Amino acid sequence: MNDTSKHAPPQPTGPLRGVRVVEFAGLGPVSFSAMLLADMGARVVRIERPGAMEMERGATMRGRERLALDLRSTEGLATARELLRHADVAIEGFRPGVMERLGLGPAELVALRPALVFGRMTGWGQEGPRSRQAGHDIDYLAVAGGLHPIGPAEGPIVPLNIVGDYGGGALYLAVGVLAALHEAMRSGRGQVVDAAICDGCVSLLSLIHGLRAASRWRDERQSNTLDGAAPYYRSYRCADGLHLAVGAIEPQFHAEFCARLGLDLKAFAQSDRARWPEQARALEQLFAGEPRRHWEALFEGSDACVAPVHSLAESTRDPHLVARGTFVELEGELQPAPAPRFSHSPAVPRPAMPVMADAQWLADWARPADLGS
Repeated sequence: MNDTSKHAPPQPTGPLRGVRVVEFAGLGPVSFSAMLLADMGARVVRIERPGAMEMERGATMRGRERLALDLRSTEGLATARELLRHADVAIEGFRPGVMERLGLGPAELVALRPALVFGRMTGWGQEGPRSRQAGHDIDYLAVAGGLHPIGPAEGPIVPLNIVGDYGGGALYLAVGVLAALHEAMRSGRGQVVDAAICDGCVSLLSLIHGLRAASRWRDERQSNTLDGAAPYYRSYRCADGLHLAVGAIEPQFHAEFCARLGLDLKAFAQSDRARWPEQARALEQLFAGEPRRHWEALFEGSDACVAPVHSLAESTRDPHLVARGTFVELEGELQPAPAPRFSHSPAVPRPAMPVMADAQWLADWARPADLGS
């Protein structure tokens, strides 16, 4: 028998300590959700296809034990079932019907573990005209109405997948799973969490739909306060080619913004939409006259709501983020620290385990969870 000590995972900490999660490996939002659950202390086992190319690394892979299983084999399926029999949560991101064809659909899993929470991540959802179609983050965001408002008047721009995959997908999957887990702890009954990225993206637009219903949002790009039309809520290019973000929405913050720049409040009145283009051009010329560091010094410590637009590398050196420990070093790599933060049961990031080709540690997995103090 193999030495199981080498498979022992680092002891998890955090508010989810004692919760056991089985992650069926997939790209994007499922991996990110699994990382969040692991960061918060859940014990997560990631089932991967043997020989699959490793497409992800770093933070999104941390905190999990990894097991190579061929789910199409009798042995691999039996091992997966044994894992699920002692799990609290399972999450997967395959197209609708794939888990059912493997014999791991909701009906089969309820028989194994009545209290199991089964989180299902897809782009289009488990049903609907598009449910069987392929798609990516940009497609789900586009159909949801979230891509149309982003960008200049000439056409939408492609945001990072933090909007669709992670914002509308992974975060909703994690929240849904935790809500269902809370209910299962009271009732003893698990349930399916259908987390569709298109649904999550529509939900993220709740404020914008509310503003539109109140006739306070124009359904045209770059024609509203929050979409780059307002001169006091957009970014500006500085003399060194770097950019500055301005978010002086509230009147008192806008007044301070103008005061710091020596601008006449009447000439830069927020309510005068007809003059927004003129005001924006004046600010473009002003900010283009000095490097970003000049403007950072000018607005330092103020409530003008002005901030440097950092590159990814610059963000790791920002004094505020450094002081808060927003980045951590794990196995020689600088990574985003777990978020949010907990006062009583702090989360500590754990490295990913090497891929295991056996399941000798199943006995350990099946033992009652140590919930800590």
